[in-house]
Amino acid sequence: MFKTSELMDKDIIDINTGKKLGNMIDIEVNLGEGKIEGFILPGEGKGFRLFSKDIEIFIPWKAVKKIGSDVILVNVDENVTHV
Repeated sequence: MFKTSELMDKDIIDINTGKKLGNMIDIEVNLGEGKIEGFILPGEGKGFRLFSKDIEIFIPWKAVKKIGSDVILVNVDENVTHV
């Protein structure tokens, strides 16, 4: 078992490319079922943008392959969407 705050500190790594995708900024939870649906990462190039809306990346929980002590390995080919 783990705390959501522990998940938010871990780096997210794509297992296909080895690329660091970033750290999650939010977690989507299905309260009715008590399950994590997925998590949200900042999109590429996200920085200080005062007048524009930033794109974020939603990674479904089923794309998570392994949670380690420092990283979360994900398969971004599995239904990753931009929100």
